[in-house]
Amino acid sequence: MAYSHSPHSDEPRSFIPMKIAILTVSDTRTLADDKSGQTLVDRLQAAGHSLADRAIVKDDVEAIQAQAKKWIADEGVDVIISTGGTGFTGRDVTPEAMAPLFDKQMDGFSWLFHKISFETIGTSTIQSRATAGLAGTTFIFSIPGSSGACKDAWDGILVHQLDYRHQPCNFVEIMPRLDEHLKRAKLRP
Repeated sequence: MAYSHSPHSDEPRSFIPMKIAILTVSDTRTLADDKSGQTLVDRLQAAGHSLADRAIVKDDVEAIQAQAKKWIADEGVDVIISTGGTGFTGRDVTPEAMAPLFDKQMDGFSWLFHKISFETIGTSTIQSRATAGLAGTTFIFSIPGSSGACKDAWDGILVHQLDYRHQPCNFVEIMPRLDEHLKRAKLRP
């Protein structure tokens, strides 16, 4: 990935496409009827990003973690967006599956998602446990399984933060420095 402009430069920035994997968490959906996953695929491709991979797994902690770990280890995946399993029913376990994988939690994502979602669905937004974090050098965003929630998250947050041209800052420009703590640990005797 080439980064040619300083984050504080007045020069126009070139778009840098991200490699994004979409994970749908559901006991019942298939690729043929996965509207939420397809909503995300359509939006990321329309924005110029590439679909690195797409999968559907059951609402099961081990299954979710196995797929996420596979993508975290894959240099061909910059971002994982999961949809589904963020509610309060007994089968909703996506936050429990993803949280142990995070090196750093992204508290602001949940707050901002709820703010945007409130404008769409009102107080029903409290029924979501949307979460996000960083696992190694891979960004992970876990959002509800409705296509409306996927639109809110993408259109209100992700389309901007995954675009190097977005000012004053975005996730793309910090990607070259995400593993600094890992590099420092290797240098210690």
